[in-house]
Amino acid sequence: MSRFTELLRSLNNLKLLATIGRSGGDLSNVADLVDSFLDSPQMADCVRRFRQVPGGAEMMESRYPPLQPDIELLLQLPAESLGHNYASLIRRLNYDPEFFRPRPTTTEAQWLTQRVATTHDIHHVISGFGTAPEGETGVLAITAAQIGFPAYVLLTSASQLASFRFQTQRFEALSRAVAHGMGIGRQAHCLAAVRWEDGWERSIREWRQELGLLDPADAEPYGLGQHFTA
Repeated sequence: MSRFTELLRSLNNLKLLATIGRSGGDLSNVADLVDSFLDSPQMADCVRRFRQVPGGAEMMESRYPPLQPDIELLLQLPAESLGHNYASLIRRLNYDPEFFRPRPTTTEAQWLTQRVATTHDIHHVISGFGTAPEGETGVLAITAAQIGFPAYVLLTSASQLASFRFQTQRFEALSRAVAHGMGIGRQAHCLAAVRWEDGWERSIREWRQELGLLDPADAEPYGLGQHFTA
């Protein structure tokens, strides 16, 4: 990869970050940023790190299918279950469960990118981070810390810099959320490598115990709070 190519990528990343900021986090713009790293050295290193986590290489080599949740069916599961809480989040916020950009999964980078994109909202529920900007940045920090997913590393850093420079009133809460997410990232099993689909009926508490996620963010100002039962 030539230095000129990387310079062009960096300039494009800055443009995309500015667009994301102006749009308030438009998902299409975020997807553009994510895709800009598909053939980058940073994504190659992310793939390397993912392959090293328990179960990561096996999932990647088998091209474990992208998440395709049945929201109506998941809502019928027990209230304390991961599936019910995930579906409730999607329904309460009027999210499209298939909001993520369709991508081929031919290469390892494509597969991993799609896996991270499709499971993002599960990470909110299992970690307890809310969906306001501080919570979003906190949950991105988990994946940034665990496997160095390039777009999330950049978004986490840029969010802190932007709040420090232009919105100091938000900086404390945002920096706390990032530190919390990084702490979870160091403490817990790699969330991107978890086969959530095999355990929708299991409680969030049981999942957290198995994953070593001992410090969820539910009760924090940036957490999901009383919306979900942990």
